Amino acid sequence: MPSDLVLVNGIRFRGQHGVTAEERAEGRDYEVDVELACDVRAAAASDDLACAIDYAAVHRRVLDVARGPACRLLEALADRIARALLGSFPAASVRVRVKKFSPPGMSDTAWAGVEVNRQREATS
Repeated sequence: MPSDLVLVNGIRFRGQHGVTAEERAEGRDYEVDVELACDVRAAAASDDLACAIDYAAVHRRVLDVARGPACRLLEALADRIARALLGSFPAASVRVRVKKFSPPGMSDTAWAGVEVNRQREATS
């Protein structure tokens, strides 16, 4: 597995994800951090974006999923994002952290979150 990482952190959006009717109606603020494990040697050697994972494209893909159909659980949202990234970019694995700010019933907590790690399925 490659030891290089492409990092896109602090992708912010407002979404209607959640278990409670209030969360789904009013929405909450979220933040997503992404790590894509990939080999960056070709991009480093060529200095050509065509040989790299485009950070802006990663950002757009995360927001496409995050602003899509609502999930009840952060686990489901993080998994959707991770699988979409693996389907869109040449990474061996991905780590996705989703933070929900001002979680309901936790007034003294800044955020609650989930982190998932997914690897590309082996092809035969």
